[in-house]
Amino acid sequence: MVQWRSFELRPKGAPPISAEYRAKIEANRPRVYAIGREQYGLEMNPGRFGFDSRPALIGAKYAEEQGKGPAYHARIMRGYWSEGKDIEEVDVLSEIAAAAGLDATEFRAALENPAYNQAVRNDIFQAHTYGISGVPGMVFNDKYFVSGAQPYDVLARAVEQIVAEEQEAADS
Repeated sequence: MVQWRSFELRPKGAPPISAEYRAKIEANRPRVYAIGREQYGLEMNPGRFGFDSRPALIGAKYAEEQGKGPAYHARIMRGYWSEGKDIEEVDVLSEIAAAAGLDATEFRAALENPAYNQAVRNDIFQAHTYGISGVPGMVFNDKYFVSGAQPYDVLARAVEQIVAEEQEAADS
């Protein structure tokens, strides 16, 4: 089972990214886009850089509670990475939520619900306890961490190794 967790690369109020670091990110994008296109058939056209992802993360907590998490996550990813949507904007998020099968009015109310915001904070705290400082990152069985966007074969080998280690631990 895949369980999405919240993580903010650029929390609201974070210091601005240096011009040098931003240039490095921008210079790397064509290579990332080429990998997406060549290896996965994805055309990437991301939204603006350096936005506040907290509203989208809060919306994800609500969507998951309503049983619409996978649909919401898929539409958010497509909206940002392929359609260039500004997923910080409540109107854009509400449109995405409705397309994922959520009631837009209830979704907007959920964005203001402190319980969902706290759930996001809890995820971020948990990520920091794992030592995670970037995305993507995957944690298997609450103890095995795989960092970065990895090819399928790397993930498959990681899962095989985890299964072997877990089986060995169970046998001893």
